[in-house]
Amino acid sequence: MHSDIKEILISQAELEKKAKNLASQINVHYKNKEVILLGLLKGSIIFMGDLIKYLDFPLEIDFMDVSSYYGAESIGDVKILKDMAAEVKNKHILIVEDIIDTGQTLFKIVNLLKERGAETVEIVTMLDKPEARKVKIYSKYVGFEVPKLFVVGYGLDYNEKYRNLPYIGVLKESIYN
Repeated sequence: MHSDIKEILISQAELEKKAKNLASQINVHYKNKEVILLGLLKGSIIFMGDLIKYLDFPLEIDFMDVSSYYGAESIGDVKILKDMAAEVKNKHILIVEDIIDTGQTLFKIVNLLKERGAETVEIVTMLDKPEARKVKIYSKYVGFEVPKLFVVGYGLDYNEKYRNLPYIGVLKESIYN
């Protein structure tokens, strides 16, 4: 598995330090608010697990499973495979995402949550890839900006593999071409 990685872009230590730093910023913003931490499956689970350890306000946890990818390509058609269970009306929603790529998935989810009556909807993402953006989407909390490369690890996958790498690595082109 490690031999499929061209280079390590962000180390495990850097990811853990950034999760703690992002949590510090989030703690200030959400003090004394009713918050639902919404993880987007499956990619966000490792980041969400690291982040939540440092959050010090009452929160609910929920998940949505959404998809817009086939292999290495975003197909643009966003599908909700599992909806969240919690009621969002008048709640503050913080979406936890592994990476913002084209932005299409998050754009749809943010608008859906606003339609459902969420008081606020914000995003925290470990990785942001602005060069790949196809829609205008804003993340209040961003860990790292990455170039338009195919990255895996720390929850990110290629055909459901590589999620368990403890770092963010660039996948060799020979693997997905």
